[in-house]
Amino acid sequence: MSKAKMGLIRGIGIGILTGAAVSAATVSMMKSNKRFRKNANKAVQAVTDVIDNVGEIIR
Repeated sequence: MSKAKMGLIRGIGIGILTGAAVSAATVSMMKSNKRFRKNANKAVQAVTDVIDNVGEIIR
């Protein structure tokens, strides 16, 4: 493979590993911290609202 393809594959692998580590840390925090869960749910709702609004603007 060329160097560019290897770099891309390496970057994807690092991204997957980083995502898995952050996910594991977040899950453990959500189980033990009620305030964190509440703020995380608010953030997810805000992102969902933004995505819905962008979809409406595009139409």
